[in-house]
Amino acid sequence: MRLTNTTLANLRAGIDRPQYDREAQDVGIIHLGIGAFHRAHQAWYTDRAMDAGDRHWAITGISLRSADVAGQLNPQNGLYTLTESGGSGIRTRLIGAVREVVAAMHNHDAAITRLAAPTTRIVSLTITEKGYCRAADGSLDLGQAEKGSIYPLMASGLRRRRDAGLPGLTLLSCDNLSGNGHQLARFMGEYIDCHDPTLTQWFEAECACPSTMVDRIVPATTREDRAAIAMRIGLDDAAAVMTERFSQWVIEDRFVGHHPRWESVGATLVSDVTPYETAKLRMLNGAHSALAYIGLACGHTFVHEAIADPVIRALIERLLLEEAAPTIAAAPGQNLPAYAAALIDRFGNPALNHRLIQIAMDGSQKIPQRWLPTLAANRSVGRECPAILSGIAAWVHHLQGRNGPVDDPQAAVLSAAARGTNPLDALFGAGGVLGSSWSPEESDRLTISRSDRLWGNAAGR
Repeated sequence: MRLTNTTLANLRAGIDRPQYDREAQDVGIIHLGIGAFHRAHQAWYTDRAMDAGDRHWAITGISLRSADVAGQLNPQNGLYTLTESGGSGIRTRLIGAVREVVAAMHNHDAAITRLAAPTTRIVSLTITEKGYCRAADGSLDLGQAEKGSIYPLMASGLRRRRDAGLPGLTLLSCDNLSGNGHQLARFMGEYIDCHDPTLTQWFEAECACPSTMVDRIVPATTREDRAAIAMRIGLDDAAAVMTERFSQWVIEDRFVGHHPRWESVGATLVSDVTPYETAKLRMLNGAHSALAYIGLACGHTFVHEAIADPVIRALIERLLLEEAAPTIAAAPGQNLPAYAAALIDRFGNPALNHRLIQIAMDGSQKIPQRWLPTLAANRSVGRECPAILSGIAAWVHHLQGRNGPVDDPQAAVLSAAARGTNPLDALFGAGGVLGSSWSPEESDRLTISRSDRLWGNAAGR
């Protein structure tokens, strides 16, 4: 029996559930890219904020490229369960914040209508780094932006709001980009200015794009996970999400009008997100990518297996404490050594079964902000980064197809570069942070034929 409004009476005792009247809530948030991370993070915060007394913040999800999530959630009336696993056990909560999912590729006008609805006040996004369509020079790649991206959809929704005399929106990026709100504002502005300059002034005056930092590990839900959840709750849940106990959300306090009282359920509102996002990108995300590529090269499958490998653990500890942390200007009260210790603990959680190959996806979109600023900052003061260099060597190994097909929007170009005689110049540009301006000794350390030195001979095991 599948989880729906009409089968809730069969939900087993002991499963937390929302106490607010779902049907009485207006949709106040449109979310673009409604995958597992959003359901474990922003929707979870919103659900608990409504449980604490907030009203009219129900969520309509919009899928941009696939109808899979619509197929999971719509037959369940938007309901799903979130299961948190950690050292103190397992707990499961029924999440009621999501009202529906619109598959934009099949119903474009319905998606625009939701964006332009009078009750809509916030549009949040988890579209991954590649969803922003950044060109190599950091500007918006207009060619990419025309191919099923958020920009045509958002521009149409904003235009319809302006023409109807409705207020602007808060556009809330929740992706791993440095200054994600500022980048979203710039890219959205570039797209609008190119396609409808009359909308530019309204967008700049009436809309806001706060920056955020989001942190929660959310592995892909497996068939085995769904079977275990069905046993636990007494119903089949096609949209079940698994996550860790830890969650963090830091938001720049710059909204258009009202917003849910997320701060009442654990989010942090600040004037400047930068120290938190820098720590997240360079420490958690930087270590995650290193674990993924080095772990795969050493024959591991899951994050908890990789961090249990003493050779890899030593590299990750060095990356966190000696390479990344010294480059971060911490905010008052932000304890980076404690954050590093907590990350090692979280990586070791065996209940998550977070697959390394999932983290290894889209490396071209992640590595520039996860590793290169740390390398540049250390190099400027004469410090070496053997852990990150190990990660880069393992990434080259990955691009050569040693771990199977490469899942990356630039896969063909990157794989060819990785197989060339000088992969560093080909991948990062001659004279760049990893180009030929490095000494011959440094460049030699990164050639894949010598990468076993960086991994303590682990790659050959």
